[in-house]
This record gives sequence, C-alpha cells and structure tokens, in this order.
Amino acid sequence: MKLPWSSSAGDLTKGDVRFVTHETARRAAIASACAAAVLALAGGVAIGHFARAPAVSGADGANQHHYVVGEIGRMDASIALLDPRIARLAAELAQLRQFDQRLRAQPARGAATAPAPARSGDEGNDADGEGGPELAPRRCVEASAARADAKAVNGAIDCMAATLSALEQATAEHEAAWDAFPGRRPLEGGRNGSPFGNRIDPFTQRLSFHPGMDLVAPTGTPILAAAGGRVIFAGPKAGYGNAVEIDHGNGFVTRYGHASKIDVRVGQIVLPEEHIADVGSTGRSTGPHLHFEVLVHGQPVNPADYLALFAAPING
Repeated sequence: MKLPWSSSAGDLTKGDVRFVTHETARRAAIASACAAAVLALAGGVAIGHFARAPAVSGADGANQHHYVVGEIGRMDASIALLDPRIARLAAELAQLRQFDQRLRAQPARGAATAPAPARSGDEGNDADGEGGPELAPRRCVEASAARADAKAVNGAIDCMAATLSALEQATAEHEAAWDAFPGRRPLEGGRNGSPFGNRIDPFTQRLSFHPGMDLVAPTGTPILAAAGGRVIFAGPKAGYGNAVEIDHGNGFVTRYGHASKIDVRVGQIVLPEEHIADVGSTGRSTGPHLHFEVLVHGQPVNPADYLALFAAPING
C-alpha cells in the first residue's frame, strides 16, 4: 500500500472523496452477517451428517465419528481466525464513518476536503494495474439447506477470508488517507491566540494578513504533527524563527513556527501526533506560542476548519 506522502503530487488521486462509502459499509455489514451464517452452516454440517448417515458400528463407526469431529474442528479453527479480523474491520470502519459524518456536516468551503486514497489504477502506478468488468459481489453462503455439507462450508469460509482481505485492503487505503489529513491539534492544551485572517499586526499596529492560527502555550510544550507525512523543511525561516514544514501528500502541507527546539530532520517520515518540536518564541514573535499553518497547493487556508473535524466525537 502506498502512503499518500510517499508519492509525488502527480501520482496522487485528485478530487474530493468520502472516506467510507455506503457500499463499503454495506459490504462490511454483509461480511459480518456471512460470518454468522457460516457458523450456523458449520453446525448444520454435523447435524445433517449424523441425520443422513446410516448407523455404523465398530471400527468404521469410530473412524467416521473422528472424521466428522475433525472436520468440524478445522472449520471452527478457520472461523475463529475470521472473528478478530471482522472485529478490527468494524472498529476501523466506525472510526472512518465518524470522520465522514464530520466532513459531511461541514459547510461547503471548498477547502476542508478529504484527500483521496491512493488507488492502484491511477496513472503513474503501472506496477499495480487492475481492471475488468464491474459485477455484483457473489454471496459467500448459499441459502439452500441442501448445501449444508463440509465442502460448502469450507468454500464459504474461503470466500469469507477473501472478501475480508479485500475489505481490509480498501479500509487500509482509506486509513492511510485519514492519517494524512491535517486535522489533529498540534498541541495538547494551550489556548487559541490570534486567528487566521486579517488582524492588527502586533509589531507595526497596521492591518495585515495572518496566514495561520496561534496557539499559546509555555516554552518547551511539545509540538505534534497534525498528520502523518514527510518533513520537507526544518530550521530557521524568515518571520517564523525555527520552523518545521511537513508534506502530507495531495497538496497538503503544514507549517509550525517559532519553535524553541526542532526534533526532526528533512526527509524524515513522521506519524500523526508525533513530537516534532517544542514551543518557543523565536523569530518574529512577542511571546511563546505555536504559529500553525495549513497550506493547500501552496495557498494558506484556515486551520480551524481542519481542526474542527477532529475536535469532538459525533453522537448518534
């Protein structure tokens, strides 16, 4: 799987996407229902076998019994391997669905849009080429009771495993895009200072544009990456003092200014909420704070719109 920030801008999917489509969620629900059906079908194998099988005594009867018990044991072990995968997938989908709800609730500003997950059919990714007609997914479990035999159950288990693998891959791609979305608060605690937009400059007392938002906190407070990405700048920058810039892919870059100490280097891959620097008052600053910017294709946008998407849980 390709991380959004590990590719050039030309390799990334363009346009706005929703992180969890109704189809993805529906298929995940079907996967869970199919798992329950496979369990019931596995139980039907034993019941159906003993109901249909003629009574056999002696060594042949014992061998038959051991065979059936062994088959059921193998099926049970296979299904047991699917259970935690379904649970993990459900938790991941719940998290992504919650973010999707927040994104849908945002007024249309044209800025706070979700980055698209990297897809294998995109131009410039020839090694992962895929295609073919789009057909409806096949059911893993047949409704007919006549199919309640060991071969049918084993086939259903294999089908479930393949379906889960496909869903897990799709979810992982959406999670990678979610990790690269710059919406996590870059400080624990602190208070909001000067907001994004026009303001009275604290040095000249004239009207000026403030391309980010200030978060006031004591010197030494850890500065955290708002999203996963690659460090593209780390050092002194005119007006910003000690600064860090992170490329998150899809045209997203975050900038962190006035740090007292920088803890990352250019080219380093950072994870969401990783400690990258410490709050300070270097550069053009009147006191210790973090100057935080979000840039989309080089243009500053209001960081508050992005932080709002991660600020509070969605109820209901």
